[in-house]
Amino acid sequence: RLALPVIVSSFVFFLIGMLGPKPQEAAAVVHGEEHADENATVELPLVDDRFQNMQSGRVWSWEIGVVLKVKRKNEEYVSAQLGEREAEISEGISQIIRRAQHIHLKEPELTTLNRQIKGFLDKSLGVDPEGESRIECVMIPKCKGIQLEA
Repeated sequence: RLALPVIVSSFVFFLIGMLGPKPQEAAAVVHGEEHADENATVELPLVDDRFQNMQSGRVWSWEIGVVLKVKRKNEEYVSAQLGEREAEISEGISQIIRRAQHIHLKEPELTTLNRQIKGFLDKSLGVDPEGESRIECVMIPKCKGIQLEA
């Protein structure tokens, strides 16, 4: 007698499980992955050149490399702007280096140059549709100075 109610309730539970709504978790995971991929960062080389600086009263030649870190969603726009405005952006970077104080070029983390270059690029490239900077980070992996004889 006790077995029949258990069998019926198990059958009802099984039937409801088969016909009931399915979990929606998979769609949320896919959406989250797309959003995460959009916010992944990529590195774009900006400049790798030599610049002169005479702010210390002596002539210095600085070999400097600058790389930008941008979100993948901004990569296409930033790359296009860097290509279309290559001379303008190169001149702006050159002016920043030529006007930099010698102590700024010798900073261990180059924070002053990073801040100045990022400010210049934010002004040049504008903000993304959400109102955020298109540049996540400015990196200067190479900054070597050589004093030249006058």
